[in-house]
Amino acid sequence: MPHPHDKPVDDSEFLEMTGQDPAQARILRQSLEHLASGLGGGALKEMAQEVLSGRMGLREAADVSAYADQAVEQSAPVAEKWAAMSDAEREELAAEGERRIADEQRQADEERRTQQEERPAPGRSRHDGSGWSLY
Repeated sequence: MPHPHDKPVDDSEFLEMTGQDPAQARILRQSLEHLASGLGGGALKEMAQEVLSGRMGLREAADVSAYADQAVEQSAPVAEKWAAMSDAEREELAAEGERRIADEQRQADEERRTQQEERPAPGRSRHDGSGWSLY
C-alpha cells in the first residue's frame, strides 16, 4: 500500500546514476520495476519499491546491507554463467545489450522530439490571442 507522502521518483535520480545517459536511465528504471515485482527476492523487491516510490535514493539503498547481500547472492549465478560462456557467446550478449541501449536511445530521442513539438514557441503563449478574430 502506498505511503501518503510517496512521490514517484523522477528520472533525474537515474540520470545521475548513469552519467546523464537517458537510454541507460530508462533501462535502470525498468530493472528496478522488474525487481519491484519480486523477481530478485524479497529484499530486492522492497529496495526497488523504496527507490521507485521516492522514499529512498538508489545510492542510499545500495548502502543497506540486507539489500546489498541479496544483490550479491542473486548475481553469483550470473557471474558463474558469464565465466562459463565462450568468447563468442559473451560478444553476442554484449551486442544484444548494445542493441537494447540503442533502441532505448531512439525511443528517448523520439519522446523528446514529440515533447518539443508539443511545446508552444518561446516568447509566445498558446493563449496570446494572435491570429484570433470574431470576424
